[in-house]
Amino acid sequence: MRYRLPAEWEPQSMVMLTWPHQDTDWAPYLDEITRTYVEMADAITQYEKLLVVTPNPVEVGATLSKHLSSRQMAQVIISHCKTNDTWARDHGPITLMGTENDGLQKLLCLDFRFNGWGEKFPAELDNKITRQVFKELLDDEVLKGDIGSGNDDFVLEGGSIESDGKGTIFTTECCLMAPNRNQPLTKEEVEQELLLRLKAKRVIWLQHGALAGDDTDGHIDTTVRIVPDNTILFCYPADKRELKGLRTLDGKQYRLMELPLPTVEYDGEELPATYANFLIINGAVIVPIYNIPDMDAKACEIIQTAFPDRKIIPIDATTIVRQHGSIHCCTMQVPAIKEI
Repeated sequence: MRYRLPAEWEPQSMVMLTWPHQDTDWAPYLDEITRTYVEMADAITQYEKLLVVTPNPVEVGATLSKHLSSRQMAQVIISHCKTNDTWARDHGPITLMGTENDGLQKLLCLDFRFNGWGEKFPAELDNKITRQVFKELLDDEVLKGDIGSGNDDFVLEGGSIESDGKGTIFTTECCLMAPNRNQPLTKEEVEQELLLRLKAKRVIWLQHGALAGDDTDGHIDTTVRIVPDNTILFCYPADKRELKGLRTLDGKQYRLMELPLPTVEYDGEELPATYANFLIINGAVIVPIYNIPDMDAKACEIIQTAFPDRKIIPIDATTIVRQHGSIHCCTMQVPAIKEI
């Protein structure tokens, strides 16, 4: 079986959302964030299945039923599971695609350790989500594949890596080498673990890219995104000179497209808002916007240029960013296998 980490724009079987509830940090504005999650659910279920993880399945199911059509509700899978928080990008599975010589495909859901971005926040419940939820899905044959064993000894968050689907993994040194991740491993040792576990050919380390106020220590999905046709979408503080020096595996220069960087404040604090935190789904791209009309429109226009065949769906992320995240942070896609 030959495994690889697919690019996000490849066909997907579903997107995962971990639903906010009263015992999360969303409690002071639970109604507002629930409306945002319903908007995301509405957008996703127009194109593919939606997996919702929640400790309150009946309540969440009723909420979704009020806002989604019966056709959309048929796309929803609700899994009962206790949770600390809602950042599915980082506690959800990083899923490899495997292909046999005869073309038969299967998924391998890797369950890395999630420790609250370097032990900053409680994460014991969230660290159990992948093994609990996805084992049930695999046992029920909703997905065809396995849970990868032996990865809970390595801390890796989905937002900290980008894949081009061809064997290149992009990441930031400020995140993967931050305290309480995988010490005492050196950078070289961490790279070897990434190559081995993600079945990759190379790792590109970026030296710049941490937004002020970002609890993740500089997740790459806040500043640099890999998109089709050897293109990189980026925003400051990523370094354009550093990106210009990158080459594809076959030696080509990447096309660079720069996104504007919004300024969003809440209670006098400048928040790490970014347009780079978009989610690619089957047939569409869900783009975070921040009630800055001209800049929101410009960001959507640039992302549309990168995805000419997909619909751009803007969703107001001003509530999400209060907890220092955005659309991509809230979601985790699962690739689709090719039926034979």
